[in-house]
Amino acid sequence: MTKLLCADEMSAKKKIYAIINPKSGTSSKQNLPHKIADMFDARKFDIHIFITGYAGHGSEIAKQAIKDKVDYVIAVGGDGTVNEVARTLVNSDTALGIIPMGSGNGLARDLNISIDAKKAMAVILDENIISIDYGMVNDRIFFCTCGVGFDAEVAAMSSGKKTRGSFMYFKNMLETFIRQKPETYEIICPEGTIKDKAFVVTCANASQYGYNAHIAPHADIQDGMMNIAILKPLSILDVPQTSLQLFTKKIDESSKMIELITNEVTIRRENEGMMHIDGDPVKMGKEIHVKIIPQGLKVLVPANPPKKHPLDPQEILMRIADTFL
Repeated sequence: MTKLLCADEMSAKKKIYAIINPKSGTSSKQNLPHKIADMFDARKFDIHIFITGYAGHGSEIAKQAIKDKVDYVIAVGGDGTVNEVARTLVNSDTALGIIPMGSGNGLARDLNISIDAKKAMAVILDENIISIDYGMVNDRIFFCTCGVGFDAEVAAMSSGKKTRGSFMYFKNMLETFIRQKPETYEIICPEGTIKDKAFVVTCANASQYGYNAHIAPHADIQDGMMNIAILKPLSILDVPQTSLQLFTKKIDESSKMIELITNEVTIRRENEGMMHIDGDPVKMGKEIHVKIIPQGLKVLVPANPPKKHPLDPQEILMRIADTFL
């Protein structure tokens, strides 16, 4: 028997826009629109599915969603798609849902959102919303990390290349490590100033880059602060232990690591050059200003995230290998 909905029931339905980037990630999304539509009960949700067709399309759809007073916008894709949609939704009443389909999945992982699409959809169905911080680096928004040094150079070398995968990424890292000369940075914040040579300077709003690589294990995306992780120059002999610490959330125990906690910082360097903003390489000048905007984005997250257990050696090796995929 078909149930007719009265006007009150129809108005109570949550309105959702799902934005799918068909080119992001590695897995096929051919059947994904049907799976998403089937997952959401038409009696509770009014869902509209969009497929992006060009750069910036996701942002345009998200802007329209705000105008249409949509309850939730679901970003379906890799970090680029998620960040593009999230940047548009900041300081609005529309909450972000994430179905991660990339390789790094930095924001999703930090928020304990499963990289399994069906489980990620179930998170949205639970409708548990929190507000998280975001960062501003000069005039650009980031959610997880931004920084200068080795990771920015690797991001620049890897950007735009059609050939990806473990070999190419490892090759880029090795070439960058061999040719990179640690630069002197002046890091100025209300809590103090540090001037020294560094391998990496990362401003971490969230604890990780993605791939479960935790550069600032104790960073909290809801505390209104960021952790400045300053990794001193490394020799080739330091690399294995530092990599292990990165994937076991113990890099803060490294003798090579200095960490500051602040809500605003200015980074001065000797030369203009590359930095990364949530993994995307961007050319910046000699002076970079970073600040945290508290509670600026509503996000759908698990109501009861799984407990974290100590990693066994096999899982550690799998995480390190997964970085290069």
